[in-house]
Parts: sequence; C-alpha cells; structure tokens
Amino acid sequence: MRRLINSLGWPVALLLAVFFLAGCEKTPEVIGFDGLTMGTSFSIRWVDTEPGRVETLRPKVGELLKAVNQHMSTYIPDSELSLFNKAPAGSRVALSEGLAHVVRAALKLSGQTDGAYDVTVGPLVNLWGFGPDGRVVNAPTPEQLETMRSRVGYQSLTLSADGHLTKVGDQYVDLSSIAKGYGVDLIAQLLEQQGIGSYLVEIGGELRAKGLKPDGSDWRVAIESPVEGVREIERVISVKDIGIATSGDYRNYFEQDGVRFSHTIDPRTGYPIRHRLASVTVLRPTCMEADALATALMVLGEEEGLRFAQERNIAAFFIVKEDNGFREISTPEFEAFLKEVN
Repeated sequence: MRRLINSLGWPVALLLAVFFLAGCEKTPEVIGFDGLTMGTSFSIRWVDTEPGRVETLRPKVGELLKAVNQHMSTYIPDSELSLFNKAPAGSRVALSEGLAHVVRAALKLSGQTDGAYDVTVGPLVNLWGFGPDGRVVNAPTPEQLETMRSRVGYQSLTLSADGHLTKVGDQYVDLSSIAKGYGVDLIAQLLEQQGIGSYLVEIGGELRAKGLKPDGSDWRVAIESPVEGVREIERVISVKDIGIATSGDYRNYFEQDGVRFSHTIDPRTGYPIRHRLASVTVLRPTCMEADALATALMVLGEEEGLRFAQERNIAAFFIVKEDNGFREISTPEFEAFLKEVN
C-alpha cells in the first residue's frame, strides 16, 4: 500500500493531524467570578483554557466559604467560635481542625508581639462599636474599658496539641483579623487541587497570587492611598506566589467631639490606635499570615512596627500621616515588589 508523501517527507495524514491539533489548541485566558462573604466581597481570577470550569468551581467555593464562616464568625450566633465564646470560664472545647489551625497561628503572633496583637481583643472591639453588637453613639467610659480589659489576655487561653482550647476566664476570641486570609488560602488550595497553577484570589482586600498571567507577566496589585473620601492608587506591586494584606485606619472609624476613633484597637491600652501610621501592607507566603501581621504592625505603629518587621525580614510597606501629606517607608524585602504607577 502506497502512502502519500509531501515535499517535507511527512505522510499527508500525519501532517493533517498536526495541523488539526494545533488549530484546536485553546488560548489560555483569565476567567473567574465574584461574590459576597464574611460581610465583604470576594474575587477569584485564574488562567484557564476551560471557561466552563467557572460553573464547576462556583458552588465549591460557596460551600468552602460558608464552612469558614460557620466555624470562625462572631456574627453567627451558633458558629463554632461563637459557641466557644459563650462557654463558661474554665471550659475546654475540642476545636475543628481548621479553627484550631487559625487559633494556633493567632496565639503565636499574640506572643511574638507581646499582646499588641491579641486574639482575645474581641470584648474591646465590641465595646468600641466595631463588632457584631453594632455601632456605639459615644466612646466608652474609663470604667467600662477597665471592666472589658479584664477579659482580654491571650495568656488566658491554652490550645493543646490535639486541638482542645481552654479558657481561664470569660475570654472572647475574635478572628476577624486573620479569618479572611485563611479563607483566601483555602480557595487557593482548592484551585490548585483542580490543577490551576496561576490565580489571584481576594477577600475583602486580602489576596494571594500564584503563577503568571497569560502574557507571561506577574499579577499587579494596587495599594490604595489612605485618603478619606476618594479612591486613589498609592503604589502598584508586581506579585506571584505570595499572600498580600493591607490594614488601615482611614475607612472604618467614628468621631466624637472632633476626635476620631479608629476601628484598630490596641489591646495593651484598650483604646483605638493614636499614632500616625495610616496603613501597612504585608507580603508573606500565606495570606493568613499576611492578614494577621498587617493588623499587628498597624497596632505597633510606624516605629515599633517597622522595627518588628525589619528584625524578622518581613516585606512590609508603611504609609505614615504627615502634616502636609503622607510619607512612605518600606523594608528591603518589599522593594523588589514595587512598580511605578502608570
């Protein structure tokens, strides 16, 4: 049997098969979807050749985020965390694997910062009107603050190796400064389990990036300028394989008698922060770690926070309020990520 051979010496059937396969190759593109969770919005983008995967992943992400909320929210009365917070003094409660993981990370950072970050700050957050109890009309009295401060202290919590959490007194655990980052990491893990290697996941401004965009470039993330009443870009960073989180005092606050009270509470004093640090952005391998560290550095302030970041080689970017504008400070580890605003 004779085979037709083209001028290149290839069998015609094979040549046609090569052309056919090449013509069927799908071009990778950025796809994804958005939604609401944890009292804020989320956005998921990834590089794929199968747009139909959106409808496969949407319910999986929804179930995942619902589970995180049911374990860690203080706004859901019957969440796992809420039930622990309602338990009497001396209670020893077995935590789910995910909740134990997050609480362990929060307790570790509480110790590293000597309580500037404190996982038991919840009573103070609620007292100042920034928790599930809702806004307050007036700042609390010194007597009220003293009463609530007696409930704050990460040292009163003990988490055993097998995931049992014990509280000495009437402690109230608040994971609002770390749970969103953990949720981002779980979504990233889900995407990778689906074979997706390039993505950008965001919940309420906390992000995690991996891989490259279809054109081979890094993902670009804007850091917002801490200017009240407007949305302006301060800096743009180029990222991949990293978690990103920003904490600031310029969006969530209330005023009384001309004094502004930030939602960021210093557990060591019981009062909202009073220094000049307007925002801080942190980059770490996981978004959970970046999320918690951004809050910790925000409480510590520009001097103590910068020193903490430098001593631990943390990539951090600080925006400090000045009389006539803002001043930027960044650690050496952060410099490599900075890009000029176009």
